[in-house]
Amino acid sequence: MMNYNNKKFRVVQNTENGETSEETIFEYKQKDTILTCEYKGGKIVKGHLIGLVDKDGNIEMRYHQVNLKGELMTGICSSKPKMESNGKIRLYEEWQWTSGDQTSGKSVLEEV
Repeated sequence: MMNYNNKKFRVVQNTENGETSEETIFEYKQKDTILTCEYKGGKIVKGHLIGLVDKDGNIEMRYHQVNLKGELMTGICSSKPKMESNGKIRLYEEWQWTSGDQTSGKSVLEEV
């Protein structure tokens, strides 16, 4: 099983309706199959996520965040890992807002 404990990630790609950017840093913690994370940066004042990691390192998660406009935004996300040739993990994500316009998007995070 992949372990994300104490790993940091940065957004390298996101669809336009997303709020995270290259300035957003995610700090992951993992105990057994439970993943938690705090993140901030760019348009995000503070965010949290909680998820479950399966045997292949895939993550099913829920997130909530407060943006620079003072809005509380929530969503769901599925993330699939890929190990890069440089030994870093890339996460390929499909997400959907459960607040606001409830649109969906895709993003890519890279381990820093």
